[in-house]
Amino acid sequence: MENAKISNLYDLDQTIAKELFEGLTYPWEALAKISDFIKELGPTLDPEKFEQRGENIWVAKSAKVAPTAFLNGPLIIDEEAEVRHCAFVRGSAIVGKGSVVGNSTELKNVVIFNSVQVPHYNYVGDSVLGYKSHMGAGSITSNVKSDKTLVVVKDGKEEIKTGLKKFGAMLGDYVEVGCNSVLNPGTVIGRHSNVYPLSSVRGVVPGNAIYKNRNEVVEKQ
Repeated sequence: MENAKISNLYDLDQTIAKELFEGLTYPWEALAKISDFIKELGPTLDPEKFEQRGENIWVAKSAKVAPTAFLNGPLIIDEEAEVRHCAFVRGSAIVGKGSVVGNSTELKNVVIFNSVQVPHYNYVGDSVLGYKSHMGAGSITSNVKSDKTLVVVKDGKEEIKTGLKKFGAMLGDYVEVGCNSVLNPGTVIGRHSNVYPLSSVRGVVPGNAIYKNRNEVVEKQ
């Protein structure tokens, strides 16, 4: 399943979590490792650039964090990131350099690469968001199937059983998700692809594509 491989989705130089993905084939393989990775990386961060704000919480001194934001560890907020009013970070989260976590946005068990925007009313759980990806207002990752069965990633006739009950979305670099879209469990969206607003997305969307609906995915011209 080439479209879902880390090597085809992400520039690993655009995240402080590069070592988390090394040796893995698919990005969801990292989900169970995020918490421990943060606990190991945090104490090694440069104290000139980062300050510890509680148990297993490291925030870059150049980051802007609203006083109304809730921060729960394990958590790393990288340099120049912005965490806005009433953001809710539940833990096991890495927020990349220059990224924006907006008002009323909730994060849980995620890796957000550098320069990512989740700026308005987003829920992002058990997910990996690539460099300069953007989720429009109200778009969310649905991370548990309604029947509570384990998530299977599907790309046409190809299937991979992940063994995971919780699996949100894997967004490649430069992905644009339209407002009020739902990314269903097991969604993988390739680099430079766009999702129309009000979409319900499932399975693997190739790179350089426009997702209009499940029966209309067209290549960018």
